[in-house]
Amino acid sequence: MSSPIWDEFAKLALKRIAASGAEYGDIRVQDSSTQHIEGADRRIASIRDVRDIGFGVRVLYHGAWGFAASSILSLEEVPRVADLAVEIAKGSASIALEKVRLAEEPIHRDRVVTHCRIDPFSVPLEKKADLLLNTMETLHRQSGVERSSASLWARQDRKLFVSTEGSHVEFDLLAGQGECAATALHQGRFASRNFNTPYLRKGYELIEEADFLREASRVATQAVEKVKAPAVDAGQYDLVLDPEHLSLTIHESCGHPSELDRALGYEANYAGTSFLTTDKRGTYRYGSPHVSLIADNTEPETLAATGYDDDGVMCQRWDIIRHGIFVGYCTNREVAPKIGEARSRGSNRADGWGHVPIVRIANIGLEPGSATVDQLMADVKHGIYIEGHGSYSIDQRRYNFQFGGDAFWLIENGRRTHMLRDVIYHGITPEFWNRCDGVADRTARRRYGFITCGKGQPGQSGWMTHAASPARFRRIQVLRGEGHG
Repeated sequence: MSSPIWDEFAKLALKRIAASGAEYGDIRVQDSSTQHIEGADRRIASIRDVRDIGFGVRVLYHGAWGFAASSILSLEEVPRVADLAVEIAKGSASIALEKVRLAEEPIHRDRVVTHCRIDPFSVPLEKKADLLLNTMETLHRQSGVERSSASLWARQDRKLFVSTEGSHVEFDLLAGQGECAATALHQGRFASRNFNTPYLRKGYELIEEADFLREASRVATQAVEKVKAPAVDAGQYDLVLDPEHLSLTIHESCGHPSELDRALGYEANYAGTSFLTTDKRGTYRYGSPHVSLIADNTEPETLAATGYDDDGVMCQRWDIIRHGIFVGYCTNREVAPKIGEARSRGSNRADGWGHVPIVRIANIGLEPGSATVDQLMADVKHGIYIEGHGSYSIDQRRYNFQFGGDAFWLIENGRRTHMLRDVIYHGITPEFWNRCDGVADRTARRRYGFITCGKGQPGQSGWMTHAASPARFRRIQVLRGEGHG
């Protein structure tokens, strides 16, 4: 957990903030360790161990923010940085056109620890390297596979959050992930197939449970089948989308539009706005009655389930889309009052000690339905089953989009037949989600996360998980996208 000296740093910073006359302030001290091992073509290509430590101070003075940070943790540096944050806040207040008012939040004194059976940082490097080498060797046993890759990633964040309101929260958070990929060659054409464990807040047991060698054999076989598959014929198809694929579709077409700062225009000059404007809340039909999208930052093992956000707000569960109707946003303490909400949803997060927390997408998931996957497929006469992530494009308001995938199978008369390639589908967000007429049950639910969600200036990488069961969408326009998998 956090070092006792960190509490001394916090007392020093908050004392300076209180003496300035500021109405609010907080300090985040963070020590992060990341390990990333990458293999390529039967060899270990890189091993990176990175440690990043520092602190950031936020100050709200007369309704305006100031922020300053440093990588020097000392009893001399903390007061200097706190004073600088106050100075910046005072400067901001002198030109602010609108005063920030924070939503109320109870005082929290807590400790949050990721449950872990096997500490990934305690696993010998040789064991991890052997797993990657054996995985790549398995990939190359399949005739036609020309390239291979495999990697393991783990991160630990030790953090302390203390505010002038009295909250004091310690964090010891873990996350891990692993993946492999095969690239096959046929008649001058390449195609790749991937396997990814989800990014989850688990220990090395996530990797041991994944059975990389079994998945590598499957991935290699499918890479060869994919590269030899016929290209799709453009036209209208019913689509059945797997949970990993849906995670990106949910992220881009619902997650980002539901960030309230984006809907209010805060991100207009960089990452765009949102078609889910505040006048639509409670009345706008985003999808069919089969579509309920729930934000849940309390589900164990998911990336945004950190106990508390970087405002010191307790993580929560709430509705974004309820039976097709848009009802809720991701908010922080600053923007929640702008839509009449008394409390933040706890979606304020920074990607490290040196960045200001901003509104980030929650763990937004598609609620399961009652059908089995076989039942979803059985009612498709002419369709495509899509797995995994591929290329994508979406406009600044998150309205018009196109998505690819990692693997595609033709569905004919209720049966998945042969693989296809170069599948791209496009649509308009509300039209697409209104064409969802079935979601599989909870037994088919899977969770996939992201650690590279870009937003903010300077840019930050957000973390969140999107869970789903396979879902069916009717009469979706499909294009042939040469070179898009």
